[in-house]
Amino acid sequence: MENLAKELFAGLSRRHFLRTSAGATLAAVAGGEPRLLFSKEKIEPKADTLILLWMAGGMAQTETFDPKAYTPFERGMESKRVLSTFPSIDTVVDNIKLSQGFERIAQVMDRATLIRSHRVGDLGFILHSRHQYHWHTGYAPPLSVAAPHMGAVIARTQGPKNPDIPAFIDIGQNLEIGAESDAVKAFHTAGFLGTEYGPFLIADPSVAAASVQPSAEMGAQRFRERYGRYRRLVEANPILKYGSDYQQESLLRSVENAHRLLTSPAAKAFDLTLEPKKSYDIYNTSRFGRGCLLARRLTEAGARFVEVTTEYIPFRYWDTHENGHERTIGLKQTIDAPVSQLVLDLEERGLLNRTLIVLASEFGRDMMVEGKPDKRVKDQVTNQPDIMTEPKHYGMHRHFTEACGVLLFGGGFKKGFLYGKTADERPCKIVENPVTIEDLHATIYHAMGIPPDLAYEVEKRPFHVTKDGKGKPVLELFA
Repeated sequence: MENLAKELFAGLSRRHFLRTSAGATLAAVAGGEPRLLFSKEKIEPKADTLILLWMAGGMAQTETFDPKAYTPFERGMESKRVLSTFPSIDTVVDNIKLSQGFERIAQVMDRATLIRSHRVGDLGFILHSRHQYHWHTGYAPPLSVAAPHMGAVIARTQGPKNPDIPAFIDIGQNLEIGAESDAVKAFHTAGFLGTEYGPFLIADPSVAAASVQPSAEMGAQRFRERYGRYRRLVEANPILKYGSDYQQESLLRSVENAHRLLTSPAAKAFDLTLEPKKSYDIYNTSRFGRGCLLARRLTEAGARFVEVTTEYIPFRYWDTHENGHERTIGLKQTIDAPVSQLVLDLEERGLLNRTLIVLASEFGRDMMVEGKPDKRVKDQVTNQPDIMTEPKHYGMHRHFTEACGVLLFGGGFKKGFLYGKTADERPCKIVENPVTIEDLHATIYHAMGIPPDLAYEVEKRPFHVTKDGKGKPVLELFA
C-alpha cells in the first residue's frame, strides 16, 4: 500500500497539490487545540533563535559550497566535461574550499559547520513548491492535515522570547507573484497549530517599518477604532463559524499580538532607516541583503525564528536553467557580504553562540542529471545540448536531488568543521555521511532544545516534529 501511495503521489500535478493543500488548511480551521505530547527526552537548548537563510529555487552545490574541477567556457566543448563553472577559492580553514564569488563567506568559515552531503526527499516528479513544502515542514505533500512550518513548530513549542515581537517572522517572499505562489503559501502557515503561530510576513524589508506602525494620517483615536472594527470583522468571519473554539481564539490572539506590536517600542527593530549608514551599506546588496540586516535587528530584539529568502519565482533567482553561470555571479554578489556580515555582527554583539544560522536550499543542480543518478525523473527543461554552442548553456540547469550543501553558524555547532563528501566526478553522488531531511531537522531541533519525537496530537493521532518521530540528530556536528 505504501509503495502504491508513493507512485500515485509522485505524479501529482500542481493543481492537485493546491486542492489537497487547501483542503488540509480548511481542516486545520476546524481542528481543536493540538495537545502537546511530551517526549521522554529532555534537551537543553543550545540556541535561542534560529535564522533560516533560504536559497529558494535550488542552489547548485558544485557552484557554491562543494566546488569540483573548474572548466572555463569554450564554444564547441562537451557539456559532460563541465562540473564547476567557477574555480575554487581558499578559506580560513585549510581543508575547506568554496566556489569563487564567496570571498567574504570564506573569511568566516572558521565559525561554520559545512554539510556537503544533505540528501533531500525522493518525491518523484520534481516541483519546487513540493520540495520546499517538504523541507519546511518535514513532510512530503499531500497530507490529510495542514503541516506546520518549522518556524511555527519552534514558535509554539518554545514560545516567544519577547512577547512584543512575533515569534516567527518571514522576510522576502511575495506570495502573490509566480506560477506556484498558491503552492508556496501552503507551507507559509502554522497549519493545525493555530494562526497565532504563523509567520509575520514581510515581503520587502525596506518598508518593514510601515508594517508595524499606523500611517501618519491616522490619529490615535481612529487607529483604536479601526482595530476594534477589524476585531469584530474577524469574529464575524463566516469561515470561522465552522472552526473550533481553539482556532477562532488563536486567530483573535494573532490580531491582538499584531496590535500590541504596533504600539510597542520593539517596533523600532523593523525600521532599517535607524541603522547606521556604514552598516546598512554592507547589507544593501539586494532585498535579501536587507532582509539579513532586518534578521539581525530582530534577533537583537528577541525574535525566536526568522526566515530570510532570496524569494522563489519560477525561472528566477536560484532557479537557474539558462545562463546559469552569469546568473550565479549576480546571485553570489547579493548574498556574500550580507551572510558574512550577519555572522560577524552577531558575534560582535555576543549573540552568535545562542543563535543558529542555517543556509539551505530545496535541492542542488547538475547540467546532465535530473533527479538522482540512479533514479532519474522526467526532464522538465530544455535538454542540455551535448555540445555547448553559446554561453547560455554554461551553468547548472537541472534539478539534482542526490546532494546539496547546508551551511551552519552558531547554535552549538563545531567551528571550521566539514561533514560529508560527494564524488569528484559526475554524477557527484554522496560517498560519505548522508544527511536526510529527517535527520537534518532532528539536528536543527536538537540545537533548539526540541526532541525529534516530540509530537502534537491532531485528530487523535500524534504528529511528530520529524516524520514519525524517527529523525536522528547528527551529534557529531556539535561542539
